[in-house]
Amino acid sequence: MEVAKCIEIFQESINAYHVVDNVDTEIQNPYPKDTLEHLMYLKNWVDTVQWHLEDIIRDPQIEPVAALKLKRRIDASNQHRTDLVEFIDSWLLQYYSDVKPLPEAVFNTESPAWAIDRLSILELKIYHMQQEVMRPEASAEHKEKCQAKLDVLLTQREDLSTAIQQLLADIVAGKKYMKVYKQMKMYNDESLNPVLYQQKKS
Repeated sequence: MEVAKCIEIFQESINAYHVVDNVDTEIQNPYPKDTLEHLMYLKNWVDTVQWHLEDIIRDPQIEPVAALKLKRRIDASNQHRTDLVEFIDSWLLQYYSDVKPLPEAVFNTESPAWAIDRLSILELKIYHMQQEVMRPEASAEHKEKCQAKLDVLLTQREDLSTAIQQLLADIVAGKKYMKVYKQMKMYNDESLNPVLYQQKKS
């Protein structure tokens, strides 16, 4: 897949979310299951919902009980996000399984899916910074500062897109190879988080 197509799908997801702009909106993924496009749309939708959950929890007037419930929802979303990234990397690893790395091939420290994860978040930053630039009630100074930030984000999109496309091309050419490392997060695991497994003893 071309990185430009990923960006297009991310924008499609972000725009679809903002039609209703509600964190409880059900996803309507337009792409067939078992396709990379489906995974890209799902990945960005999870990121978009979590973006807004992070906004909500920063409300200084939020009730403590509601904040705790929301924090746990964010934790679950983070785990889902990580699982999705690893699944996408596994998908890509299988897709490129016929490629034989060259003897001089090197390992890339960042996997394709984790780079794509950063691109998905970047599209959210671009969308929301653009909204600030266009916010009717905002001051001219605010809009000017946001436009400067938006310009940097757009440059970052170009640079990151190029880097991801080059990484994928190098994998196809056998110049680089990839591995899938499970993040092995410990705090959600009842057998690894001492706060959880000590409670089970009592």
